[in-house]
Amino acid sequence: MTPLKLLALDGDDLEVISLHLQDAVMRVGDMAYLPSQNRFAAVLNRFDWLTAVESRAKTCQRRRAALRFDRVFNAKLKGFRPDQHDEVLSLLAIQFTAEDGPSGVIHLTFSGDKSIRLEAECIEAELTDLGPVWQTRNQPRHPDREPEAEM
Repeated sequence: MTPLKLLALDGDDLEVISLHLQDAVMRVGDMAYLPSQNRFAAVLNRFDWLTAVESRAKTCQRRRAALRFDRVFNAKLKGFRPDQHDEVLSLLAIQFTAEDGPSGVIHLTFSGDKSIRLEAECIEAELTDLGPVWQTRNQPRHPDREPEAEM
């Protein structure tokens, strides 16, 4: 599969990135808020849902990926501290709540009632696969979700 390189400039674009990052895992030490650059960045291990769906879960793999948000002027953490470098977070979703014009809040929601709240001038994000890919036997499951009906 061709490595992903996605840009998000609005809520619809951000939803696509969120779908590709559902069930991504990352260490707290692999993220950073850089106030002088108005940037939040993280390196994650994303579950490759597209490959799993296309192969009907016969091929499950994870890919190393970088996520970047620009034009961020504040970042707040809930449920963990930035000095907990080895703590692993499991990403559930990324959402945007508009406030005034293009500005708003980007919410990164993790399992275990943990989250990151990014106050941003606007949505300007990029997801890029970094190269390393490895097989995994475990496909993430969501037991609280009802299975979708087939068409």
